[in-house]
Amino acid sequence: MHSPLLRFALTVLGGALLGALLGTFGQCTSGTCPLTSTWWRGALYGGTLGLLAAFSSRSA
Repeated sequence: MHSPLLRFALTVLGGALLGALLGTFGQCTSGTCPLTSTWWRGALYGGTLGLLAAFSSRSA
């Protein structure tokens, strides 16, 4: 099995990667969309959602 820290890091990095891809390929034409205006902002949002998912899936 993987260590809990590795699973945690992969979940956060996976969310950041998906957010960056959404920010890159899902850009709106006006540039005012908060999630998809830039790739790094999408990565921040995705990483935050990955962090929340990692915390919510932890076994107590």
